[in-house]
This record gives sequence, C-alpha cells and structure tokens, in this order.
Amino acid sequence: MRAMVLSRPAPVAERPLVACERPRPEPGRGEVRVAVEVCGVCRTDLHVVEGDLAPQGDEIVPGHQVIGRVDALGPGARDVAIGARVGVAWLHRACASCRFCDGGRENLCLDPTFTGWQVDGGYAEAVCAPADFVYRIPEDPPAVELAPLLCAGVTGYRAYLRSAIQPGGHLGLWGFGGSAHLVIQIARHFGCEVSVFSRGGLHREHAEAMGASWVGGSFDPPPRPLDAAILFAPAGELVPAALAATDRGGTVAIAGIHLSEIPPLDYQRHLFQERNLCSVTANTRDDGRALLELATAIPLRTTVHPYPLEAANDALADLAADRIDGAAVLTVS
Repeated sequence: MRAMVLSRPAPVAERPLVACERPRPEPGRGEVRVAVEVCGVCRTDLHVVEGDLAPQGDEIVPGHQVIGRVDALGPGARDVAIGARVGVAWLHRACASCRFCDGGRENLCLDPTFTGWQVDGGYAEAVCAPADFVYRIPEDPPAVELAPLLCAGVTGYRAYLRSAIQPGGHLGLWGFGGSAHLVIQIARHFGCEVSVFSRGGLHREHAEAMGASWVGGSFDPPPRPLDAAILFAPAGELVPAALAATDRGGTVAIAGIHLSEIPPLDYQRHLFQERNLCSVTANTRDDGRALLELATAIPLRTTVHPYPLEAANDALADLAADRIDGAAVLTVS
C-alpha cells in the first residue's frame, strides 16, 4: 500500500515525509482494518512531523482524522461489520482501568495510545484501530467534508465546553483555522456573539464570512469584554492578551496539544476577579459522538482544501504558513 512515512522529525520545509510502499497492516485482536478514503491534516500532525511532540518510534505514518470503510476484522472484533463507514481519530486506545478511565475521563488516561504518533495513522491506504474506538459515520456527507470533524471539530467542541460559554455570551477565538471555523458555527447556533483575533488577512476574511461580529489582530482589544475565550494558536504570548480581554469570572481555554512558553502573568490584570485559565486535553469518545450528532443537527459546514496523498508535505507546509482557510484533507482512495 502507499504511505507517507516519517523517519526523522524535521522542519516541513525539508519535506520530511517520504512516499513509500508498505505491506497492508493486519488487524490485531479486537481491531478492524480501515481502507482509507481521506485523512484530515491537523496541526498536531505538524507537531509530530517537526518534533514538537517527541518521536515515539523509528518510523511513523501520521494522520488521525480518517474516514474510510472497514475491510478486515481482527479476532474478537465486535459490533462493526465489513463495509461499515467509520472514522479513526487521535485517541487510538485508552487503558480502561486507570482512575481517569474509571471516572469517565478517558482523555486523561494514564496509559493511552495515539493514532499517527505512537501507532501508524491515516496518511496511508489502510490503518488499523480498535473496534471500540472507531466512530460510526453517516453515509450521506462526502468523506472530505467529514474528516475535519474527527479532531478539529471534536477538539473545538471540547474547548467550547471547557470555556463554559453560555448561550448568548460573547466568545473570543484566537486563531481561525480548522477548529475555529467549526466552533464559530457551534457558538452562533447557540446564539453567541463571536470575536476573532487573527494575524492573517486570509483567516480574517474567512472569519468575517462565517459571521464573526468583530475581527482584529491578535493583540487588539475587542469592542467589549469577552465572557469566554478559546486559544487555538500555539503561541504562549497570546495567553496574557486573552486573559486581559476576558471579563471577570470568564474562562480562557487553551486548545492546543503544544504551546510555546507563556510569559509572566500579572495577577491583578490577568487572573484576579476569578478569571480562569484551563487546558484542553484530547477528547473522550462521548465527546466525539456528541459532536457528530451536533454536526448533523446544526448542520456544520467544513471549509476544506483537498490534496493528494503524495502532497502531504505541501499540505503541512501550507498549514504551517497559514495559507489554508479551514482544513486541509488528503484524498487517498
């Protein structure tokens, strides 16, 4: 099968992913094999490829926003049929026995495995995943439009929940890429006003087109205080700006898996009056299922830019350079 393989992390300008032929993987106990139709390109993939996330093996196939069909079942795989349309996401497996899994917070599992970082992901023609961790995907929407929901969408949804924004509130979004362009639709569905902070003209135009009430630079003051904010940009220097723009009692949720260093915070200006700062760590399967249901109900519309599988380096480079409004998706089959 065709696959894009990372042997050594390097800047995307060096084109670190190499196209190669590999044997099709065989599903293990309780696993299914998925013939990949498309795989979304995520900023987490960029962190894996460039080494912001420490390598977990000698070679890895990135990608964790997979839409495809089950074409093989491993021993003991249940409740998934050959030919079923499914999604494979970032959380490959949780231990099911630690105190966090027992408490319904498998996103905080003490011994998790992640797709496209610790096990091979979807930048290939086939991928294996535990049957219990794949998502049932509806038949109607095109795969290329669904793929971003599996990470950009569900991470944004969890960040939206963690921000504690109430219906009708004023939500600020820092960075307007794959996640934010979906969160703005969720927020507006619940009657929220949304202000967007972005450094790029392309992303500002996209935010305006999607209904942002105000769009400005990353450090510009909003027209009025925010009730909550979500930071999607992996830039620690934006944390003080987001806190300063948030009203007393508000929450700033940091949605990235990687963040550059946060500068010192001033207690009076940034944290006093019960301002809250929290992180977002992956998601539970319940989050994913809830987001997929909400995506159908709203319905969510994804802005996507397709690339062929062999152009994965180009897609990552365009993502790194902020040349993509919305989400990049690799078309595999």
